[in-house]
Amino acid sequence: MESLKEKENEIIETFSMYEEWLDKYEYLIELGKNLESYPEDAKTDDKLIKGCQSRVWLDYELKDGKIWFRADSDAIITKGIISLLISVYSGRTAEEIASSDFSFIGEIGLRENLSPTRANGLVSMIETIKRVAKENL
Repeated sequence: MESLKEKENEIIETFSMYEEWLDKYEYLIELGKNLESYPEDAKTDDKLIKGCQSRVWLDYELKDGKIWFRADSDAIITKGIISLLISVYSGRTAEEIASSDFSFIGEIGLRENLSPTRANGLVSMIETIKRVAKENL
């Protein structure tokens, strides 16, 4: 598995290939469509990320010292955003995730190009991923 920094750089490089934000949104939508299916019976209130306008479910399991995330959303762009985040952080140790500054999000300009409600949701997703990591240190 590539390092966290390598994965972040790969995301930055991928986003830099698209000049228009419309194309970047299309990429996010594709990520969401390719997200591993999430069981309907796991879509419970305790898995909902608070602070998102859309409903976003995030669950995880610890396996061999690593945190493996799975997620879903009822909104396609939001589903793409959570898919992007778990593609970077799933399969990492709690230490790797907790020490990450998530700066690649700023480098790709994601927060600035989302509506205020989606940007708040993005912050909530990041905070939830960090919280999971800190709880498992």
